[in-house]
Amino acid sequence: MRTRLLPLLIVLMAAVLLALGVPLAISVAGAQQQKVVVDRIDDTARFAALAQFVTDAPNGSRAAAPDERRETLRRELDSYYDVYGIRAGVFYRNGSAMANAPDDWFVPRTGEVRAAFGEALLSRRSHDPRQVWPWQRGGVVVASPVIRDGDVVAVVVTDSPTGQMRSRTLRGWLFIGAGEIAAMLLAVGAALRLTGWVLKPVGILDATTHDIATGRLKSRVAVAGGPPELRRLARSFNEMADNVEDVLEQQRAFVADASHQLRNPLSALLLRIELLALELPEDNEEIGSVRTEGKRLAQVLDDLLGLALAEHAEADLRLTDIGALAGERVAAWAPSARARGVRLTGDCPPTTAWADPIALSSALDAVIDNAVKFTPEDGVVEVTVASTGDTSRVLVTDTGPGLTDDELARVGDRFWRSGRHQNVKGSGLGLSITRALLAAGGGSLSYAHHEPRGLRVTVTVPRHRHP
Repeated sequence: MRTRLLPLLIVLMAAVLLALGVPLAISVAGAQQQKVVVDRIDDTARFAALAQFVTDAPNGSRAAAPDERRETLRRELDSYYDVYGIRAGVFYRNGSAMANAPDDWFVPRTGEVRAAFGEALLSRRSHDPRQVWPWQRGGVVVASPVIRDGDVVAVVVTDSPTGQMRSRTLRGWLFIGAGEIAAMLLAVGAALRLTGWVLKPVGILDATTHDIATGRLKSRVAVAGGPPELRRLARSFNEMADNVEDVLEQQRAFVADASHQLRNPLSALLLRIELLALELPEDNEEIGSVRTEGKRLAQVLDDLLGLALAEHAEADLRLTDIGALAGERVAAWAPSARARGVRLTGDCPPTTAWADPIALSSALDAVIDNAVKFTPEDGVVEVTVASTGDTSRVLVTDTGPGLTDDELARVGDRFWRSGRHQNVKGSGLGLSITRALLAAGGGSLSYAHHEPRGLRVTVTVPRHRHP
């Protein structure tokens, strides 16, 4: 969730910073150019004042006789060009020069200078030349009309280089960029803290839910930190977990008590059946059936009590050699397998894992017993130990009839037995007890088809200590 929420926050913050930074950058560039334009307007106004009273030749060319005002204007323009490097000139309406600096600069036929010159001829002073950006090399052109007796007699034009202006704009942009980066880093840090603060209770809740789902019913959520809604959710979750644990505890207590209380009357009933059998013929079929059902009921009660104890028991986890333990169980079940005509083999290399040795032994006994029980004569049961990643596995495969897909989905349920195996001795609780014993230590039990036929049962235990 954090990997999905954090990019969304970062994108939103980046969009906000860009929405603020781009107009600010444009404003900085506009302010720098406006400052240059205002200075040039002042300069052109001063030159226009000097050119206003210059004596003109009738054809607009320079007068033959020396004109002191014109010489003064020319010196001012030359000095202006030498000091600032700004091209400037005063041009008559026909484009001829009254005075200009440098001497080879004239009004071109096209371009920005010609456009500004034409605008000034209409008695309009330049006030908003096009924006020059840092990556452009054009100049800032400003033109002012020279008015005499209400008529425009000449135009003052300046063409300012923009190198310094673009450098100042670029420096301003760099400051803005640095500020944006700093703000972005600060925002990312704040987003990390915010998402961590918001999602930490969610992560704890998720971990606790997983613990409870895997059988650790004592796990609870620490109600600390996070938004009030999540703290309230954590408290509600703890209350729910307490109620579920109480219900399960009552259920276990009921099963254990019922199993225990029924054993005494059942034992008395079986004893009376044996006494009654002494008075009947030995080959009486009814008394034999009653004995069988009584013993089956006693086995069911024992298994129910074992299931209740298994679900309530705490695992005694130890670092166990799974290979050695599986080898022992294979050796223990070998005589029973030979008696049934089944070949039981084991490939059990040394491998360690965290498990309760007694619970794991009981689980392997139940699984191997089922495999041997349902494997026909001359069949094979194989027990293999392997390790992959964080788990160790014991695989028990057989060449029996196996199970259908629907039966695989139900195998391990309490009291469930395949319709094909109803005549085989058992209560349908053995695998349920096995699963409960393994779950207490972080292990699991799974079932799958074994090719070409048979069933494959996998007992999995963690290689690292279960928290």
